[in-house]
Amino acid sequence: MDKNQPIGIFDSGIGGLTVAYAVKQELPNESLIYFGDTAHLPYGDKSTAAIQAYAVKICDLLIKHNCKAILIACNSASSAAYQLAKEYVGSKAKVIDVISPVISYIGEHYGNKTIGLIGTKKTVNSNVYQKKLDKLNKNITLRSLATPLLAPMIEEGFFDNTISEKIIYQYLSDKRLAGIEALILGCTHYPLIKKQIENHYKENVSVIDTSHIVANYLKEVLSKVDLLKETDKVSNKFFVSDYTHSFAESTKIFFKEEVNLEYYPLWE
Repeated sequence: MDKNQPIGIFDSGIGGLTVAYAVKQELPNESLIYFGDTAHLPYGDKSTAAIQAYAVKICDLLIKHNCKAILIACNSASSAAYQLAKEYVGSKAKVIDVISPVISYIGEHYGNKTIGLIGTKKTVNSNVYQKKLDKLNKNITLRSLATPLLAPMIEEGFFDNTISEKIIYQYLSDKRLAGIEALILGCTHYPLIKKQIENHYKENVSVIDTSHIVANYLKEVLSKVDLLKETDKVSNKFFVSDYTHSFAESTKIFFKEEVNLEYYPLWE
């Protein structure tokens, strides 16, 4: 591995572009290779075995593109396939998930507090956040709620309007989230509705945007092994396993600029 190799980022679709955007802000000199597995989205309702198969195939692609680090920008894939991906990739690249950095952050800032988590059914039902928080022994109470309508709502452009407000209110008013002091946005789509969530809580609850926590963590990891790129010659590539015009349009929402999506099927 050397400094000039790109950073690989993958997600079940284009929601992980919120993480890619945070990485771009935190590490502006780095070249990115993004893969959105749009042919198989959403991962939230797929089996663990299926997600692991997709993850290995995508890691293969990113290794072929000489990525020095692979960031799993998807909570569902992080909970289902992180350990397998790490073992599969071995020493060829650093593998980072979006859950472990957030757990560390919560442990540092929210000991003895009650925390909420919203995410896909896969993420919530995996209980991965609870298991990792328990290991910290910081007396953190976690209250989790699956919010499956939020990601497709955001991908369809239904946010920042009365429809999304009603859906968000319905979820956040659930008694399972009662009494929380902070809320983890456990899906890479959710930073796009962070303001609406903050408006709902009226500053009574801290809303934790995981994308910037993960980007900071990635910077620390690369810095420790002297793999931060120093030159500002950047070349970004964006691949999807299924191309549609709507995906291309939605990338502007998630990445805040227009990108050229290249079609790359996982299975020929």
